[in-house]
Amino acid sequence: MVSLCLCLILFLSPYSCHTVSDRVLNLFPEIREGIIQTVVMAAPKEKKLFTPGPLCCSRSVKEAMLYDVGSRDVNFLDCVKYIRKTLLEVAQVSPEEFTAVPLQGSGTYSVEAVINTTSPREGAKVLILSNGAYGRRMRNFCSWAGIDAHFQEFPEDEKVNLSVVESLLKGSERFTTVAVVHSETSSGVVNPIREIGQLVRKFQPNAAYLVDAMSSFGAMPIDVRASHIDYLVSSANKCLEGVPGFAYAICRTKHLISCKGNCRVYSLDLVDQYLNLEATGQFRFTPPTHTMLAFQRALQEFQKDGGLEGRAKRYQTNRRILKDGMRNLGFRELLDDSHEGYIITSYFFPKHPKFCFPTFYSKLSELDQVIYPGKVTKADCFRIGNIGYLFPEDMEHLLACIKKVLQEMGLPVPLSA
Repeated sequence: MVSLCLCLILFLSPYSCHTVSDRVLNLFPEIREGIIQTVVMAAPKEKKLFTPGPLCCSRSVKEAMLYDVGSRDVNFLDCVKYIRKTLLEVAQVSPEEFTAVPLQGSGTYSVEAVINTTSPREGAKVLILSNGAYGRRMRNFCSWAGIDAHFQEFPEDEKVNLSVVESLLKGSERFTTVAVVHSETSSGVVNPIREIGQLVRKFQPNAAYLVDAMSSFGAMPIDVRASHIDYLVSSANKCLEGVPGFAYAICRTKHLISCKGNCRVYSLDLVDQYLNLEATGQFRFTPPTHTMLAFQRALQEFQKDGGLEGRAKRYQTNRRILKDGMRNLGFRELLDDSHEGYIITSYFFPKHPKFCFPTFYSKLSELDQVIYPGKVTKADCFRIGNIGYLFPEDMEHLLACIKKVLQEMGLPVPLSA
């Protein structure tokens, strides 16, 4: 306390200066130590994030942001070039056929950018195949932009029905874009994107096929070629374990260029962004420099950890531990065992009068365990993510915390059927 008071007097005095302060700190090292301890104590406490995003990331990824770079510096331009090249490698597509276009903002920005860019000013018609909140969000994009859309909704706990999709594509309506979410983050359902893409190419070969792979890219196998995907979208802060700040679209270059002049929103024009990146290596507007430095490091760690196979193995292990542990605690999953997803898991609220989700969430947060704070399904469910910089021991600790919270809330453990 004496050290802290002396420190405050020293720095707040109108007669003090940095030179005097430095000298005093050198004479009294215990004061310096007191300042360091005070700063550490004041820093926000780190929590484990079991959410769909943002996610936990490694300390080295966060440390990569500690450097300031100019948006036109050679080092930063090399960073952007590396990211674009490596994303194509992760997607296992050829740079002669595809290009990666990063865009400032969250993943939502890039999904909206693709829909706007692939929709002609005249005669556009988007087919949206939806079984969750993120499919419904695509409908909102079209509504705001005045783009005609056929919104086909499926049950939130079922995959997109291929028979219905085939009937739609064989019908009289001509679609300029067909859009679907791969791993529907609101529930955990994984849609059959390969089979959908084959139907699109067979019955409506001129339509662009958009796959929102926000929470699956880098962790679940996606055969872009066999699925006939023209646009695949994801974000820096998902399974590649970067930090939020930008998203990207992996685009079939020939189709992208054919969309010049379509976009109704200047800042979301993927063609213009692509042409500027190709010509100058630069973003059109101020890029998220620190985020991209972090993502460069995240991609290096992704490769070091065994790429998609290594990342998938860790997430699958996380999911297995969570699944077994939550079942032992008496929780019921929204999805049955016919669903193969391992990105996120939805659990029904316990049918017990003492269960209150806000209390459940808050008590877990107090234990530094953060699950998704609310439901986006029609069913009363909460979600727990298995992705990000999480390991089996983190899942085990989360389960122990959930058990403790249930007991504090006065619920039986395991929960009654």
